[in-house]
Amino acid sequence: MSQYDRVDRALLAALGDDPRATVVALAERLGLSRNTVQARLGRLEASGAFLSFERSIDPGPLGFPLEAFVSVHVRQTVLAAVVDAIAEIPEVIQAHGLSGQVDLLVRVVCRDAHDLFRIDGEILAIDGVERTETSLAMGELIPYRLKPLLGSA
Repeated sequence: MSQYDRVDRALLAALGDDPRATVVALAERLGLSRNTVQARLGRLEASGAFLSFERSIDPGPLGFPLEAFVSVHVRQTVLAAVVDAIAEIPEVIQAHGLSGQVDLLVRVVCRDAHDLFRIDGEILAIDGVERTETSLAMGELIPYRLKPLLGSA
């Protein structure tokens, strides 16, 4: 599904308000039949509309209260191998390829500053990584959200 219609957007917004809502509750809220909601949810899921549940798990209680962003500069010819190696580091929770001066932006979680130093060292030790720049996240100011986007679409 490449585009969401008004009903899909309303369903996604309702799930944004209450991610644990049942099909029956969503149907009542939106004035739709239970079968319509069930079918729409199935199509949305099959289209890849829903991200991983892991995105909603807080790493703090798991013992990783700090978060940092590591800008990674790599030799372009080995970018894929570098990404594969970075993916093997358990504390890496996300990575994006970028255009511009930085090749990769890697989001990591850590126990403390010493742990962050160790993780940064693991990234630097990967063949093809030229250098890193690490920034400790001071706090999430705008959490991941799509509701404003759904409202403007």
